Amino acid sequence: MPDSAPLPDLDLRLVRYFTVVAEHLNYGRAAEALRVAQPSLSRQIQRLEKALGVRLLERTTQGSTLTAAGAAFLPRAQELLHAAGRATLAARSAAPARTVTIGYVEDLVITPAVRDLRRRRPDAHVRTLHLDWDEVGALPDGRVDAVVVRTPLPIPADGLETTVLYEEGRVLLVPADHRLAGKESVTPQDFADEPLVACAGMASVWTGFWRLEPRPDGTPAPLGPLLVDTFEDKLEAVADGRALALVPAGDRRVALHDDLTTVPVTGIEPCEVVVAVRRGEDDGLVREFLESAGTLLDGGV
Repeated sequence: MPDSAPLPDLDLRLVRYFTVVAEHLNYGRAAEALRVAQPSLSRQIQRLEKALGVRLLERTTQGSTLTAAGAAFLPRAQELLHAAGRATLAARSAAPARTVTIGYVEDLVITPAVRDLRRRRPDAHVRTLHLDWDEVGALPDGRVDAVVVRTPLPIPADGLETTVLYEEGRVLLVPADHRLAGKESVTPQDFADEPLVACAGMASVWTGFWRLEPRPDGTPAPLGPLLVDTFEDKLEAVADGRALALVPAGDRRVALHDDLTTVPVTGIEPCEVVVAVRRGEDDGLVREFLESAGTLLDGGV
């Protein structure tokens, strides 16, 4: 009658040790391949034999040989290890990939840093999300894990950390036929009496920065005839001659209007392009994106 004793639970580590000894038929060479001490390897094989209730190997003066039980067990042991490897791969492939979502605002380009992060972390799912200027709240809301944006932030900075990537000067946007068009540079005094168009619904610090209010001499900026909802509306308002605007020097969208031109403004602080993350962020993918961005995003794209 077949033995009705319960079958032992096999330790896969011991099974792997046995297959290596069976491959070399020499405990010394097997111990070297496994990077374990030879006496320890001998004890592990003895543990496996005790669990199975049979002898698997016989030592000889020339090395070791497989017993009949060992020869029968070897191909099944190899199948067992292969099956365990396939099971591990199946579990890993079924698990959702680690994901990080990088936001970027308006015309800013983050491709080099995202490409570098994907190269460094092929196991991760790196998503990007384009945001309008009024959608930076996606960061504290958790919809993105980092955002590349210009300062001043259009949302409260409480709970956020920023890493400066580069500075970007502010330029005066004027119609191509404006009296200041073609100037090498201007100062705030050159357009002190002209209103600068503002976007609606923004924090006062953001609006004040882009309307240059107060002016460097402390005077309030002239009130403009309108508020706009989008950057594109701002371009149209300037093209119509209803106001002027301060814009980032590197903003690519200005080039879409051949009836507009920009003039550098001296005597005012630049804006900064930064990566913002939630304060205390410790996700490794986010930190690696910060490294990629710091190296590759320099405003020259």
